[in-house]
Amino acid sequence: MLRRTRWIWIFVFGVASLATGAYADDTVVRSFAGGSAASMVGIVPASEDVELAGPQALGTDGRGNLFMLDQVNGRILQFDPKQSSVDPDILKMPNDVQPTDLVVRNDDIMVWDGGVRTLRAAPGQSTRGLGGDVIQLEEVSTRGTDDQVAASAFAQMGSQLPSSATDLLDKNTRAAIIRTTRQPDRQYIASRGKGSIIADIIPDKSNASVRIEIQTMVTNETIGQLSLRVRNQLGTVEFLEIDNSDRFYVLAEDIPTSAKNASTFVARYAANGRLEGIYELPLENTPLTRRFVTVSGDGEVYFLRTKTDGVDVVGVGFRPLGKVSVIDARPSPNAAGAPARQPDTKFDAITAVRPSNRQQAIETAFAFEGIQWKLTPANYGSDPDTQCSGFERVRRPWYLQGKVNQEVRGVPYCWGCHGSLANFRQRIESGALAGNVCTRNAPRPDVAGVDCSAFVSAAWGLSVHYTTAAIPSIAGPVANPWDLKPGDALNKPGSHVMLFLRFTPDRKAEVMESSTGGCNGRVCRNVYPLASLLARGYAPVRFRAFADDQTTVSANAYQETDARTGRSSANKRR
Repeated sequence: MLRRTRWIWIFVFGVASLATGAYADDTVVRSFAGGSAASMVGIVPASEDVELAGPQALGTDGRGNLFMLDQVNGRILQFDPKQSSVDPDILKMPNDVQPTDLVVRNDDIMVWDGGVRTLRAAPGQSTRGLGGDVIQLEEVSTRGTDDQVAASAFAQMGSQLPSSATDLLDKNTRAAIIRTTRQPDRQYIASRGKGSIIADIIPDKSNASVRIEIQTMVTNETIGQLSLRVRNQLGTVEFLEIDNSDRFYVLAEDIPTSAKNASTFVARYAANGRLEGIYELPLENTPLTRRFVTVSGDGEVYFLRTKTDGVDVVGVGFRPLGKVSVIDARPSPNAAGAPARQPDTKFDAITAVRPSNRQQAIETAFAFEGIQWKLTPANYGSDPDTQCSGFERVRRPWYLQGKVNQEVRGVPYCWGCHGSLANFRQRIESGALAGNVCTRNAPRPDVAGVDCSAFVSAAWGLSVHYTTAAIPSIAGPVANPWDLKPGDALNKPGSHVMLFLRFTPDRKAEVMESSTGGCNGRVCRNVYPLASLLARGYAPVRFRAFADDQTTVSANAYQETDARTGRSSANKRR
């Protein structure tokens, strides 16, 4: 029988009055300097068209230990956040596992590497290091999408298999998927307090509110009913956890139509559904991270903050609300984050004279992502591969490691490289090295691939490589982020750019990008919570050549032939 529960409505304001009210105090529970030693983490410094990068995910187990995916160093660090003086344990991953996300459940460490892979400590493979233990992990299973709890846990932050590309590639159906109305969403969670549960996210008539109904998976008993309404529009809504005191935690985004002052917070409810308060996540001016928040069994909320010289694990301050009907969730100042780089205002754009279209942009993007090619020994390069300046990483993209003489998918990331698809295939067939993720070294002329802005330039049909700093000269701002359409972009000048594909049914942003971290060094599709991109400095932009803008660009900015076939010789960089 359905238990009666009082509905609590949450009203979340955008940042209208930053000067009023006090922020809850955040506490740095553990700091790690950049490096490869036991108590350090791998950091890739920012450079032109390269965003600062570091650990990609933070998770927690049932005993309160934190697990940080140190992707650059190819390992996981395990530590107790309440014992900052104790060295972390180092969990070494198998060589063929190159994950971008991490979830811990019971004794299993699950990672995302294009799918869910489960790791455990290999018997007899633990040694004592200079600090904590060094533990070799081994793969015990590869979970399929039929594991609903595992798949849902990774989908919380966008680690999921891309949906069908059919609608995007078919010009007759593409318009139908350009919608921003939330669809009902069922989420499966392995909670600390109540075991495996189901959370149904039920949208109301507007995009500003949802109902959340929670029931156990075994008995189907309803254990909670929550409601959430924001002042502007809801982005991501993810049920995160039930702690050991039976409190509920929900991650939510409030996104204004101005694309400014988007906020991300975790709302905490008592066992009876009463709102207790919120944790405001300090996303501003921080680089992109896949899993940036986790909730422990005792109800602590931790945030992963990457800086130029390392990372902080932050205990997010709780702001109790009492009996209120309105929450003012505001982006908080974050002086420790990486400042956004400014556009190159001196770049001279070419006069517009010729239109482009979204159809070609989408098809070209999927051609870069889906190309199949054989990785020859010449493309692979010698071992040991060239070490990058300043950090322990080889030149070769991670997704190519160990794949010599095999068929691989996607154009590799190559720092400073550009050109058409045909140009890439011709160079690969001629024996050029495949990909280069050494973004601190000078670009190499003997390597084939594309970097982030070269990929977007090619998708837009340009024969000229426009860097992220130059993109504002050919792409105008999209004032309302919910107006993004397939073929638009999310651009962070001086750092990174992604081609926008569509909004997912749960109102995340699906993109295509060439990335060292999120794509393991290639062109791939990814899904991100929208507010996490906006708060980090990504601006929605629209190529002025698209027909729906009724603008055009210079003929010499276009490839001479269809970019989908790759029959072009575009090699000029600006």
